[in-house]
This record gives sequence, C-alpha cells and structure tokens, in this order.
Amino acid sequence: MVLFLCDMLLWNLSYYLSFAMRKNNFSLVGEQGAFLAGLLTLNIAFVTVFLLLRLYDKLWRYADTEDFFYAAIASLTANIAFMTGMLIVGSIQPAWVINSKVFITNALMSTLFVILFRIVYRLNKILERRNLARKAKKRLMLIGAGEGALSVLSELSKTPGNEYIPVCIVDDNKEKLHRRMAGVRVEGTTYDIPRLCEEMGVEVILFTISQISVADKKRILDTCAKTHLEVKIIPNIYNLMTSGVPITSSIRQVEVDDLLGREPVVFDTEKYGSYLIGQTVLVTGGGGSIGSELCRQIASLKPRHLIILDIYENNAYDIQQELIRKHGADLSFEVQIASVRDKKKLEHIFETHDIDVVFHAAAHKHVPLMETNPEEAVKNNVFGTLKLAEVAEKFHVRNFVQISTDKAVNPTNVMGATKRICEMLIQMMGQRPDSQTNFVAVRFGNVLGSNGSVIPLFKEQIRTGGPVTVTHPDIIRYFMTIPEAVSLVLTAGSIAKGGEIFILDMGEPVKIKVLAENLIRLSGFKPHEDIKIEYTGLRPGEKLYEELLLNEEGITRTDNKKIYIGQPIQFDKDELLRYLKKLYYAAHRNDKEEVETLIADIVPTFHHATNEDQEIPEEESDSE
Repeated sequence: MVLFLCDMLLWNLSYYLSFAMRKNNFSLVGEQGAFLAGLLTLNIAFVTVFLLLRLYDKLWRYADTEDFFYAAIASLTANIAFMTGMLIVGSIQPAWVINSKVFITNALMSTLFVILFRIVYRLNKILERRNLARKAKKRLMLIGAGEGALSVLSELSKTPGNEYIPVCIVDDNKEKLHRRMAGVRVEGTTYDIPRLCEEMGVEVILFTISQISVADKKRILDTCAKTHLEVKIIPNIYNLMTSGVPITSSIRQVEVDDLLGREPVVFDTEKYGSYLIGQTVLVTGGGGSIGSELCRQIASLKPRHLIILDIYENNAYDIQQELIRKHGADLSFEVQIASVRDKKKLEHIFETHDIDVVFHAAAHKHVPLMETNPEEAVKNNVFGTLKLAEVAEKFHVRNFVQISTDKAVNPTNVMGATKRICEMLIQMMGQRPDSQTNFVAVRFGNVLGSNGSVIPLFKEQIRTGGPVTVTHPDIIRYFMTIPEAVSLVLTAGSIAKGGEIFILDMGEPVKIKVLAENLIRLSGFKPHEDIKIEYTGLRPGEKLYEELLLNEEGITRTDNKKIYIGQPIQFDKDELLRYLKKLYYAAHRNDKEEVETLIADIVPTFHHATNEDQEIPEEESDSE
C-alpha cells in the first residue's frame, strides 16, 4: 500500500510537471479541463496497468535488475494506455486535446521516477538490515596492527554474515598510533586496553600477534583479564597460510597454556629425533593423551614401523584413523589391543616384531580412583611395567622410556607411590651390567588438556555457567602442555644411557585458584560474581603442592637447558625384589590393606597426608 500511494504521487507529479513544462508555464489558467481530463485518464491507466501486471506482489527490498526492468516496462505500458485514452477523449472533446510533448515527457519522467523510487527504497532496506546487523554484532578490539590483524579484517570484510564488527586496534608501536588499517583506527597501546574497552563499548578482544615473547604475551593477557571481557586468539599465521583454513574459522579461545609465563619446550627433531628414523617403535597406552601425541610426533619422524598398544579400543581406533588420514600409505603402523599385564601377549608382539624403542605410557593415573583400588594400581602400574621391561630386555630393545610423574616424589597417594616403584624398577634394570637396553624414566608435572586434567573440567564448568570447583584455595601445581611432555619423552629417549630419571624445568608453579580466575575472566565473565568458585576440599591422596625432586636427589644438567637428570637414590635391589614378590600376591588376593602396607615398605617417603598436615613451602606461597 505504501508503494502504491508513493507511485500514485510520483506519476501525478510527473504529469503535472510535463503538462506545465510544455509552455514553460506552471499556470493552468484556461486549461483546467484538459489537465483534469488527462489527470483522470492517467490515474485510471496507471492503476489498471500496475495492478494487472502485479507490480505490488514483488518484495522490492530484494529486487534485482530483472525486477527494475519489469517496472520500467509497466510504466511505459501505462503511458501508452494513457496516451491512447487521451486520444479517444480528444476525439470526443477537442478542447481537451493534449500536446504530444506532454506524453513523451511524462513517459520518460514517470518511468524514471518509478525506477529511482524503487532503487532508493531497496537501498534504504539494505541499510536498515546492515544497521540491524551491526547492532547485533559484537564490538571487536584487535591487539596488534600486523599481518594477523590485516588477515582478520580482510576475512571479516569478505564475510558480512560474521558475528563481529571491528571498532579499534591497539599496538605498542608508536609509529602506528592513530593510523588506519582496513578502515579501523589504531587507538592506543596495549596499556590503554581497559580504558579503550570502556570508552568504545568493546565486547570481545582478539589477540592477533603471533611473534611475541612469552612474558609480553602474558602481560597483555593479564591486562585483558582485568576487563572481564571475552578474549580470543588466532594461531600462528604461517600455520594458517599452509593449512588453507580461513582465519576467522581458526580463532580460538585463550587457553591456560597461553598464560604459563615461560617459553614452550620445543623438540629439536634434527638433534634428538634421528634415533627414531627407520626404527620399529612401540607405544603402550598409545590411545591416551600422552600416548597419542607420542604416536603423532613419532609418525612424523619416519619410523620403519609404529606399534600402538592399548587396552581401550575406542581411543586406539581414534588415533589409528587420525594417522591414516594424515599419513596414508606413507606410514607403516598397526594397532594391538592388549594389556601390559599380559606377558604372553607382550612376548608374542616382541617376538614377531624387531622392536627398537619402547615408550611406556600405559598406566592407571586417576588419583582418587586408585586410592580406592590400590590393588589395581599395583597390578597395572607396577607389574605391568615390570613385565613389559623384562620382555623388552629379553628381546634386546635398545631404548625403554618410562613415563613418570611429579606425584612419584614424596607420594601421598597410591598412584604416585606406584609410579615411584616404577622409577625404582627402571633404575634397577638400567644398572644391570649385562643388559643391552637403556632404561630411563621421564618425570614431569600436570599436563594441560590431558584426560582427567583440571583444565577441560574448568572450561566445561564455565560453559555451563559454573560453579568452577577447586579443591583448595592454596593448591599449587606445575603445568606443561602435551606437546612439551612428549618433547621431553622423545628427547630422553635419545640421550638415555640407562637408569636416569629425566626432569623438565617447568618454570614457576601455578596456583590453581588464580588459574581458574584468569580462565573465567578470559572467557568474558567475572569470577565470584558471574561464575562462582567453590572449594571442595582436597581429594583422597591429593597434595597441596607437587615436587619434582626427592630431598635425596640432586640434579645434573644435560645439553638441553630445559632438561635435567635426577641423581639416582641407592636402594637394596634384593630387598626390592622380595617386597615385589609379596606385593604381587597381595594385589592378586585383592588385599587392599596389605597392598598399602607393602607399598609403604617399598617407598619410605609414601604417607597419606591429611589436609591439616599440608603446608605450602614459603618459596611457593602466593600472597593474595
């Protein structure tokens, strides 16, 4: 109806202008009859033609070129009908004859008005939609006026349906201040982030700098955390270029490993990886978080054959399919579904494959569950390791790398104590003079993102609105990423001489409460307000803090500045074997109490500490 009324106004206006322009005189004195007759005929002709051609059935806000052409044809047709009608009227009443110049001018003018009006109408609707879209979009701040920001801005401009509208950029390069990149102004430095977020109504912060020191990155992300806004990050630009994935599809949430405050440990393939080239490698627990990453990195080192051993077929299937997709026929590998407790099956695998290197990642590692099932921790962790090590030695495997944990140091839980026994077994077997196998253990802290780790739990709790559960406000942990853990394991395998315990320099320990608060802030919420933090109390066998060295151990540097060797603690090997025999029978009788008693006899530093017993060392405490 609005379009119809506007059209009527326009064709009447064009008729009046055409009629008046024929003599360059806008006065209608003496010609009112002809003008009114023409006006009536014009409206009858236009209304009839426009309705018959169903010009108002179209959605002009979505009109294309064909629709505008159709409107022009309708207008010209209406003008022909108008001219025909007036010729008939003029033959009946000569005084009402209209000059032909009026018909020509009106035809051109009315057609132009009708088309222009529809163009303006359509443009107005487009602008309305864009304004609504802009209002619905999240206002975006970009950190860094470099290649990353340029790629993001380019991608956003090419995809108008995206959910962001960039409003400002910050960069610490003073030469870039107040300049524009793809139409977006560099408003200040990273120190101005809180002020600019408030002044410009920023809703999301995007970190676009890929080449930056860890200290600077942590400082900037800490500043972002003060805004309580959602913070996202783009991965390395070179990786994006080689992957061919649109940059906006690769934007991710800030992870906790972005906040560790130290340089990541990178595996030097040329220096430390050559020992795996052309070798047959066995990875136990190959479907787990550490084991699967071991398989990924080993696969890229071109082994002769890779054997993935796991008792859980679902995880093993996942890594199998991933390696097939990534490497295809270029990688020779197989999956063995088996338990490290099954010595006969292990002997069959070693007998039918000439295995050179073993990475032993299979273990029960869940602390609270092993507290209530100590006999299973012993069967799997201790005797699974012993059986695997004995079979590896029997078949002259060159290197055997045992995955250990910082929980093996002064253990307060069964899982950590069994891992300490495994370290003792590795030390014992590595010191055998007639052994052709280099047995080593690798000890590291909590692995970010691994199965059962705290970070996936925190992220899921934040996603569902909280609360985030922390066991104790003062609990402290060392953290590393999965690739870092695997880097250490692979490096240890290359420099193994037998009996060593390799330890990673993991930087400063992290307070779990602070970690949870930062993760909440960087997800766009306020800790203790939007997302609550609840303290649930230490779980059975859990420490307030972890250690990487026993008091009796010292450390020796390696040529890798991030890796140390713990000096072995001497113990009576014959006594260890006697206790192991008792422990074996107690575990298979499912005698939990006897199992824990024997574990304590083997590992003198093992004790179940109560919450009150635990204090944070002064050098590791973190004032509020």
